[in-house]
Amino acid sequence: MSEMYVSGQSGIGRLIEALAERGHRVIGPVVRNQALVYDEIEGVEDLPKGWTDLQEPGKYRLERRGDEKLFGYVVGPSSWKQYLNPPEEVLWSGTIGPDGFQTDPPPEPPLYAFFGVRPCELAALAILDNVYTTTDGVPTFGGYTATREKAFIVAVNCSDPGGNCFCVSMDTGPTAKAGYDISITEVAHSGNMRYLLSSGSAAGAEVLAGLGGLDEASSDEIEAGDAVLARAAEMMGRELDTNDLPDLLKGNVLNPRWASVGDRCLACANCTMVCPTCFCNTVDDNLSLDGTHATRTRKWDSCFTLGFSYMHGQPMREAVSSRYRQWITHKLSSWVDQFGEMGCVGCGRCITWCPVGIDITHEAGAIRRGDLRDTHITVGGHSS
Repeated sequence: MSEMYVSGQSGIGRLIEALAERGHRVIGPVVRNQALVYDEIEGVEDLPKGWTDLQEPGKYRLERRGDEKLFGYVVGPSSWKQYLNPPEEVLWSGTIGPDGFQTDPPPEPPLYAFFGVRPCELAALAILDNVYTTTDGVPTFGGYTATREKAFIVAVNCSDPGGNCFCVSMDTGPTAKAGYDISITEVAHSGNMRYLLSSGSAAGAEVLAGLGGLDEASSDEIEAGDAVLARAAEMMGRELDTNDLPDLLKGNVLNPRWASVGDRCLACANCTMVCPTCFCNTVDDNLSLDGTHATRTRKWDSCFTLGFSYMHGQPMREAVSSRYRQWITHKLSSWVDQFGEMGCVGCGRCITWCPVGIDITHEAGAIRRGDLRDTHITVGGHSS
């Protein structure tokens, strides 16, 4: 077990500054356009101090907490995959010149420090690592792998789960277990906000050792941190019974329930855009008008779009119900066949950002219970 340090908010500011001094572009949570998003930060003043997020199916709102917590929120609509697997990225480009066709050199991978990564998001990064690396450890997508290997990860354990969180069901939180360089636990102790810091790697230990101004955490402070995380585990807004779930979904491909959810689903693809593990993409090849420059670009796509399943003259999933069935069955069943684990980490984003409040935990539970149709649907706190 690594040594546990404790500091006030000034220590968090020094940590951000130390990462920047090491050449990292520090990305963390900021408040923008009435939502929490990830963007570049320079100091503790950029963090969402005193803010929390109210989340229900189809509903998201920021509110003031009434205290000075830096991390008293859950997750917003953006995830860390946007920096590792950008929405649009040039895979390669090249130009025809006097010496023939020459490909352009790839850009140097950015040196990121991801600050404020929740335990469920650590699990999502591990899932994407599995997707983008073969069983022999060979990268299947070089841009992702190169950026990921250089990234420094500062995790923040969850003390205030949201209304749509179910990380305990997926065994992905609320405590970070692995995959981070430094972890932070925010604790209200003796009327002040205190921050327990521990390292999860040699690089993390090196940063903490050089930070200065940190005290060794007392047994009372460590116990207080443990109590915060234990209480968080009991405060999940949702539950998902994963027992035999992959086989259950495989055996219900023709269940009439899919028609019910298809009647409500807008096929807007919000759930796949906000999901931290969805990786569906399309590739565009473009040629300049004079025929001298070619570019291949990879862009995010979604299994909810009509054209995504287009084969041999027509889409294979014309009905919206079949597209939702494909998504949830992949996440919770066939993903296990592909990668040995489920593709869901229990962050609840798909529930929050679905305009009609479709709940993945509710739909999986309905299949298990044998419910054919919804009789009471709640969207954004209002019954319909």
